[in-house]
Amino acid sequence: MVVELDNSKSMIAQRFRGFLPVVIDVETGGFNNQTDAILEVAATLLRMDDAGQLEPDETLSYHIEPFEGANLDPSALEFTGIDPYDPARGAQKEITAIGELLKKIRQQVKAYDCTRAVLVGHNAHFDLGFMMAAVNRCGIKRNPFHPFSVMDTATLSGLAYGHTVLARACQIAEIEFDNSAAHSAAYDANKTAELFCQIVNRWQDLGGWRWL
Repeated sequence: MVVELDNSKSMIAQRFRGFLPVVIDVETGGFNNQTDAILEVAATLLRMDDAGQLEPDETLSYHIEPFEGANLDPSALEFTGIDPYDPARGAQKEITAIGELLKKIRQQVKAYDCTRAVLVGHNAHFDLGFMMAAVNRCGIKRNPFHPFSVMDTATLSGLAYGHTVLARACQIAEIEFDNSAAHSAAYDANKTAELFCQIVNRWQDLGGWRWL
């Protein structure tokens, strides 16, 4: 497919039909987005060079206090290794952290001439569900994310590399992955971003997306 460029729009806006992909990872106190706390959230922003190659840019990361009445599943905390009440975390209130994060994403959407953001994640509907629940809980009105569309690297890596687990997909893609650092929102967002960019760029290299 050959695409004629519209010089009034950024390349990344044209590549994703006006959507700005933003990689999100959340670490939580359980699996129920209505009752369980978000404890960490990270977003890796993406940029595109003049050749149309996608690459990770800045990563934004926040530690979050459990909202009032939030459920904290001991097995989830054991899995992530997060102590929600450790003062060294420097955790912020959910409305502060989520509000600041979404403000920065809105600025990025505008800077790249996009209409809205689309969440990229590994098993992305999990992350989207928690983000949307937090937005509703906090009464945030200007949510830049599409309410149901996502780009899921578990699905994409299953197609590209035959494996859906993040660590294994990264290994097959020859992306360095430290299992001891996993389940940190910032680390997982960075690795998911690297994986997503590699798949998108490989598709372009194979002729699936070519600029005129």
